[in-house]
Amino acid sequence: MRALLYPLDGMGDPVEVVKDMTLVGRNEDCDLRLDHKSVSKMHCVLVKTDGLLLCRDLGSTNGTRVNGQRVRRAALLPNDVLAIARFKFRVQLGPGEPSVAAAEHTQQLEASEVARLLKKESPPAPADPVHPPLQTNPLPDVYPDDSDEVK
Repeated sequence: MRALLYPLDGMGDPVEVVKDMTLVGRNEDCDLRLDHKSVSKMHCVLVKTDGLLLCRDLGSTNGTRVNGQRVRRAALLPNDVLAIARFKFRVQLGPGEPSVAAAEHTQQLEASEVARLLKKESPPAPADPVHPPLQTNPLPDVYPDDSDEVK
């Protein structure tokens, strides 16, 4: 399923929800970063599952709204208006796979290439003089039965 968020203010390009779980907020670690003081650091999460786009507010200060109604969680439908603090988006859902940036593709390697890369591993680091090498534990791994206890 392909999910797009079109900004209603006309500013900026549509945002494609590529991941199955997209964290929205002001924090730099968020997948969709809205850098404004009205947006909480971790504002809400968008989840794509079974052909649905779900939204869950993460206890944000200024709230998440769907079609003007403040929600804690909601299933988003095509043409719904999603408001994250003061940012408003029109939701578009459709068939097809999301377009993924080249950097997000999994690189395929042949077995021979993997073997070659493993052979190029750096040699083991010299022993750390600060930490002595590990020694075997002199204590037994199995303890005697409780039946041998003194009564």
